[in-house]
Amino acid sequence: MNEQKKTKGAKWFGIPNLVPYMRPYGKLIFWMVLMAFYGSAMDAVIPLFQQHAIDHFIADKTMQGVGGWLALYILVMIIQTATNYISAYGACKAELYIGRDLKRETFNHLQTLSFSYFNQNSVGYVHARVMSDTDRIASTLAWGLMEAVWYIAYLLLAIVMMFVLNWKLALCVMVIVPVLVLSGAYFQKKLVFFHRRVREQNSKITGAFNEGITGAKTSKTLGIEEQNTASFRALTKEMHDCGIRAARLNAVYIPLVLFCSTAAVAIVLLRGGYMVQEQVLQIATLSAFTTYAV
Repeated sequence: MNEQKKTKGAKWFGIPNLVPYMRPYGKLIFWMVLMAFYGSAMDAVIPLFQQHAIDHFIADKTMQGVGGWLALYILVMIIQTATNYISAYGACKAELYIGRDLKRETFNHLQTLSFSYFNQNSVGYVHARVMSDTDRIASTLAWGLMEAVWYIAYLLLAIVMMFVLNWKLALCVMVIVPVLVLSGAYFQKKLVFFHRRVREQNSKITGAFNEGITGAKTSKTLGIEEQNTASFRALTKEMHDCGIRAARLNAVYIPLVLFCSTAAVAIVLLRGGYMVQEQVLQIATLSAFTTYAV
């Protein structure tokens, strides 16, 4: 059965079914998420230091108060480094623990399956799916959760900061957001499809390797080497074609995102430059906006 049909009915990509594997490490995941949020908050604050330095030290041509500013900036950098370390360390531990539990439960489940299952699925295929899928799931639950919290928190904080600094210029930057959302929804759906196909074909290739090695004597006895080679070539071609399609989509999607980012900076510089000339916006605020726009 095609993997897409098997996963089509999974709600929220089947993530709710994986929550029980996270519960034993709830405390670890809590601190991981909390530190990721604090880290994103520190990142969102840093452009304000840039704004203050330009507005007070450079524009006023004075060093008065630079000691306190520097001490506070170093403190923020230390907190940022510590929170990033704790969140990354927590994600590493959570990934290893969840992956171990998934592999252990999968192994125990394999012992309960009937002979017909192993007749229909090769050892290599089952082994590849168990190893690759459990690693991918563990990585998604750990690193995916941590990075999602970080990026979403930073995005929301950056938007709030921009509206606080100048709501008119913030609205100009927000024009880019719908383009990113729509393009992301379109391309990610297709990328997920082709990456799943690649993983499925990779598992079949691993299974073919296993059958080819364990059945080498039988293949030579029956003289079916050419048939096995043709079958293996078809599997690798399917994986190659899916990989190429995914690469082509990435080749369009990533430059599109970079273009939107550059366009956001261009909008800030264009509109903000006019506002600076009209003396309704300070150059320090424009500098902070440029950082947030990226």
